[in-house]
Amino acid sequence: MRSFEFAVDRGHAHAVNEVFAGLRRLRRLAAVTAMIAALGTAFLIWLDHPWAYLLAVAVALGAATALWVALWTPWHSSIDRLYADGALVPSVVSAATTSGMVLLALVDVSAPESEIPRYALVTRKVRALPGHRAELGERVPSVAVRTDRAPGQVGERWQSVSAMPIAWGTTDSSVIERARAAISEAEWRLLTDNLALAEKVSRSAAKRLLLDPQQLPGEIGS
Repeated sequence: MRSFEFAVDRGHAHAVNEVFAGLRRLRRLAAVTAMIAALGTAFLIWLDHPWAYLLAVAVALGAATALWVALWTPWHSSIDRLYADGALVPSVVSAATTSGMVLLALVDVSAPESEIPRYALVTRKVRALPGHRAELGERVPSVAVRTDRAPGQVGERWQSVSAMPIAWGTTDSSVIERARAAISEAEWRLLTDNLALAEKVSRSAAKRLLLDPQQLPGEIGS
């Protein structure tokens, strides 16, 4: 895995990082759901009917699951951890819309223990990219993060991997340039040569397009 170290500006990240904002919303929703389910469980037990006890068990399991998500999310959503654990990946602006931009990224979707990389194109809609221009082909160094809520993967591939821009973690342009330079020209070129595929990727159910290893440049596929 190609890692990239930099000092994360937590204030900036908390303000603009859309991955962190999504996880924060998930935590709030899980906490509310756990509370409502716990109250529902107590009410069903209070009814003191055989059917109510059976239903109470199911609701209690839901409360426990929601509570686990609420407690798990803060650990998983640490800004520093998200950037430290993610591999440095290339992404480029593939489209500009009235509400933001669409990024096309090249990510390795193989499981961490796999010795053979499996590359795919993925897309991500973003509202803002501080430090970047909303121009087709703009190079946006990012880190790969898991965006699914499942604890594992399907087969040898992660269920969902997305790109989180370095620009969401720092306002220092030199850091962004250093990250950009750490990514090979072959990777950037592969993305710009396949900008036309971004719409196809966005329309796919998995929001990704697996690439044929035999058709990858030697610098990437090896």
